[in-house]
Amino acid sequence: MRTTVSWQADGAATALRRAPLKRRDLRPDDLAIRVDYCGVCHTDLHAVQARESREDGEAGEPLVPGHEFTGVVTETGSEVPGRSEASEGTGFAVGDAVAVGNIVDSCGTCAMCRAGQENFCHAFPTLTYGGADRHDGSTTQGGYSREYVVRSEFAYHLPPGLDPAAAAPLLCAGITVWEPLHALGVGPGTRVAVAGLGGLGHLAVKIAVALGAETSVISRSPDKADDARRLGAHDVIVSTDEDHMAAARDRFDVVIDTIAVPHDLGPYLRLVAMDGTLSHLGHLGPITLETTDLLIGRKRLSSAGSGGRPATAAMLAFCAEHGITADIELLPSSRVNEALDRLRRNDVRYRFVLDMSDLD
Repeated sequence: MRTTVSWQADGAATALRRAPLKRRDLRPDDLAIRVDYCGVCHTDLHAVQARESREDGEAGEPLVPGHEFTGVVTETGSEVPGRSEASEGTGFAVGDAVAVGNIVDSCGTCAMCRAGQENFCHAFPTLTYGGADRHDGSTTQGGYSREYVVRSEFAYHLPPGLDPAAAAPLLCAGITVWEPLHALGVGPGTRVAVAGLGGLGHLAVKIAVALGAETSVISRSPDKADDARRLGAHDVIVSTDEDHMAAARDRFDVVIDTIAVPHDLGPYLRLVAMDGTLSHLGHLGPITLETTDLLIGRKRLSSAGSGGRPATAAMLAFCAEHGITADIELLPSSRVNEALDRLRRNDVRYRFVLDMSDLD
């Protein structure tokens, strides 16, 4: 086993502490990656908070969050092809800049995996943390650490020109919004609205604009209007203003809903044009829906989560071509608990990223 240093929650504690972490020895198709920058996602916060409701001793083994990170290859397994030997960007060498997202393995044989949609693996993909390793059944531990060991097929070359700190959130927030925008054919002539201007939403705006769509932001207050326009939005609709919402009825081909708390979908479906789609991304959980909100206008409700390997590589290439990265606040990893607390209070524009170099 290899030993690195991490930020982890033990027992039912929600405060993360610095502690050593064991990583597996490299398998033939593995990479060892020095983690330089790791984004802080709402999923991390939820995973840590979930431990609060458990009794001491019932929370199982320690939790190391983090599933959007960039770093550098420090070692390769014996069967990992070099860059000159491989196709489609699968070859790696020591010193390569790389990125890893929230999926680190899949069955590789089901219909979804064969279609390049490992995120929908019928056997369920192996998650970067809190997942079950497909070889030994151990629980995966995440990127709030100085080293990560990953199967090489689930690491991605970080394109030159992308700032590695600001690019880290692309591996979760970026791919989460890229997948539906791409699948729904967003491009020139498409009218897109993004509900919620947070970690997901601000990247949805940037990507939709770069795809050529006429892009608007839906926000609860006008306070973010200047930010929305700086990101490239053409218009801002205030969701608490009945006149604003009424004027935008049936206007958008695609509404990307990134709101992270339970909410009524009706007002947002009413903004969708005939045969258009509301893609519900921000909140995972039960919803209540009036069927007539879909019926009137033949509207569609969809969702998406993460992306497969081809889509993730394409998203990174697109972002490099268009200079898209997340708007971040970079903190030393020793301030991880502050970052989680501020994220809980929505006190961030728009993504925290941890600098892991202080773990040396």
